Amino acid sequence: MGMRGTQILFFVFWFLGTYAPTLFCANVQYDHRALVIDGKRRVLISGSIHYPRSTPEMWPDLIQKSKDGGLDVIETYVFWNLHEPVRGQYNFEGRNDLVKFVKTVAAAGLYVHLRVGPYACAEWNYGGFPLWLHFIPGIQFRTDNEPFKAEMQRFTAKIVDLMKQESLYASQGGPIILSQIENEYGNIEVHYGAAGKSYVKWAATMATSLDTGVPWVMCQQADAPDSVINTCNGFYCDQFTPNSNATPKMWTENWTGWFLSFGGSVPFRPVEDLAFSVARFFQRGGTFQNYYMYHGGTNFGRTSGGPFIATSYDYDAPIDEYGFIRQPKWGHLKDVHKAIKLCEEALIATDPTITSPGPNLEIAVYKTEAVCAAFLANVDTASDATVNFNGNSYHLPAWSVSILPDCKNVALNTAKINSASTISSFTTESLKEDIGSLEASTSGWSWISEPVGISKADSFSRVGLLEQINTTADISDYLWYSISIENDDTGAQTVLHIESLGHALHAFINGKLAGSHAGNSEKAKLNVDIPITLVAGTNAIDLLSLTVGLQNYGEFFDTWGAGITGPVILKGLENGSTLDLSSKKWTYQVGLKGEELGPSSGSSGQWNTESTLPKDQPLTWYKTNFDAPSGSNPVAIDFTGMGKGEAWVNGQSIGRYWPTYISSNAGCTDSCNYRGHYSSSKCHKNCGKPSQTLYHVPRSWLKPNGNILVLFEERGGDPTQISFATKDIQSLCAHVSETHPPPLDLWNSDTESGTKVGPVLSLKCSDHKQLISSIKFASYGTPLGTCGNFNHGHCSSNKAMSIVQKACIGSSSCNVGVSTDTFGDPCKGVKKSLAVEVTCT
Repeated sequence: MGMRGTQILFFVFWFLGTYAPTLFCANVQYDHRALVIDGKRRVLISGSIHYPRSTPEMWPDLIQKSKDGGLDVIETYVFWNLHEPVRGQYNFEGRNDLVKFVKTVAAAGLYVHLRVGPYACAEWNYGGFPLWLHFIPGIQFRTDNEPFKAEMQRFTAKIVDLMKQESLYASQGGPIILSQIENEYGNIEVHYGAAGKSYVKWAATMATSLDTGVPWVMCQQADAPDSVINTCNGFYCDQFTPNSNATPKMWTENWTGWFLSFGGSVPFRPVEDLAFSVARFFQRGGTFQNYYMYHGGTNFGRTSGGPFIATSYDYDAPIDEYGFIRQPKWGHLKDVHKAIKLCEEALIATDPTITSPGPNLEIAVYKTEAVCAAFLANVDTASDATVNFNGNSYHLPAWSVSILPDCKNVALNTAKINSASTISSFTTESLKEDIGSLEASTSGWSWISEPVGISKADSFSRVGLLEQINTTADISDYLWYSISIENDDTGAQTVLHIESLGHALHAFINGKLAGSHAGNSEKAKLNVDIPITLVAGTNAIDLLSLTVGLQNYGEFFDTWGAGITGPVILKGLENGSTLDLSSKKWTYQVGLKGEELGPSSGSSGQWNTESTLPKDQPLTWYKTNFDAPSGSNPVAIDFTGMGKGEAWVNGQSIGRYWPTYISSNAGCTDSCNYRGHYSSSKCHKNCGKPSQTLYHVPRSWLKPNGNILVLFEERGGDPTQISFATKDIQSLCAHVSETHPPPLDLWNSDTESGTKVGPVLSLKCSDHKQLISSIKFASYGTPLGTCGNFNHGHCSSNKAMSIVQKACIGSSSCNVGVSTDTFGDPCKGVKKSLAVEVTCT
């Protein structure tokens, strides 16, 4: 063959190994048990990653970490308003490069579930609809309406054709095994009456007519037609039953946490509960489960919806906003996936036989002549239980499931975490300004004052108060409402009463800020009284109304509106009279003068560098040049000291910032009991603090030096207080008891050899270049607390520290057996555990 032939053969094998999922056509069908790929039923674990909430440079790492975590499928929405911002003008570049994202998933050997929608919800601006859709004559969204259906079909067909052109459907040899049409329409369908029901049938028929060669699904759609699969979304879907015995039980959204709102505290979901929900789903017949989100990411630019959805879309996902693995969530779920895959042959072979040996106890068995797998569940929210099964006794903690891939040995219990946990932290450093590029500025900052009121040539006047979204078409968050009134009384004290559909406003009287008010995620509307002082003669009243992401969910959400629709009344004038300004002639300006001039790129020549830097002044643009933080760790900007606005780095919007919106003091606890049904309000942290101070800046947007940071500050702040923060892992911990199952990697050898392997505490530095450099804590006995706050409890082996040091120091990973054989017995008759905290450098 020769060297040339050997090289060619090697390349062929490498190519097949790397890109096999994109080379061989797959026939994707389904029956009542599972998706059937090339004739074989499959148990599939999926996770949502939304391509525009990260960068193309981040995609390969995020997808590889997903694969390493045990995922088979990546699920994403398609965002219509990103791809068609102007009707007929498409954008598939950069973060919008859907084809590149799908191909990146394929290159990792994973499948794709493409949720075309094209309504997404997703806490995304306007639910993913482009605003121009709203202005088509006679249109009504998401109902049996001809103008809407025509546009929906045109865009859906556009996406399908794009995927077909690139041979990305499984039927063509690509990775896409599923597509979704519509999204959670069943939640609101009743409000649309008969037209809603006919719309559902039309949508299913339209989608299937596009001939993708793969199944279509509708989530939360109990009346989905037979041509599509109806699926479940929620925190728990074990009780879900498909509407047809011909379709499998599928879960398109298992919510790994919840979204963050400006003005809200930070939600999280304990992994023991999330793992419980997953195991329960597969226990009761499920075979496809997707995490929403597996990586949440960031709402860059003005993409967040709501209103009041924060810029961070972390979602307490297994991979955090910055691309770091969140432990122990990622690792424990990886173990859950391994345990379920050990049961796969049994799961796909038959339906479960479900029995209840006692109150709140349930056993599900999948058994054929060849294989047997069992799930033992204790759904009690407080009490542990002991279950007898197949002649053996099993201890089940409250709110847990034990998985027995051979109907005998426990591979995993959802409440017992073998995985390590981590504490990540942000290291703050001051803004390293590139002073030389800022001309004569001594502060490192230059600025432009945004004019109060009307300053653009395209302003216009109308009698009465206009609704904001119809007026701006969402090309800007901002709309000026301006009027002048005459007053005879010098220094007159009065009250300006304003009623607005929201979301926030700033009131200026004669060019000076008189008051600012904002709604919240529960109530966007405003009803405010602002004390003001009028001068004798003409008084200018300039009201800046703003949106904070458009509504993305609810029946007829496109009609909810925003802005100062009134009334606007001056109360307590001379002689106690009032003046209703609502029906007067107002002058309007869409957007800001600065938005028109484009200073967000930093290129405008009007920046002021000569006089004193204005601080705590509303309506100010700021600019500085800076060097990127050293190293390769993820970067954030800490906006403490600023009020509210938007920020750009090298012309790329990192989103809205609002560090002055403080969450309520109520609703948080130091720890959250995972036992019992989770809800979006159950587990919160960060009460009484700013909802968000740190804002992600992707590394790929930065140069080593000469970077440009531009801010538009609405309310007033001090930009010199801004700092950078880089994220790193501070500590690596594990806490394993002698009652834990052994590591899943040892499960097969355990059962085949007949020797009993005990629990093992395993630690591994997240960066393969790092080594364990120090042991912060080690205790065998009855240690208490959590990572970063361990203590010894009432009983502790005096050998623990030296044994762990010997096993771990200088290695990138280590394993320590959790037993008296290793440590001796410091307290006989007591259940013991090992807790360790280390540092990797």
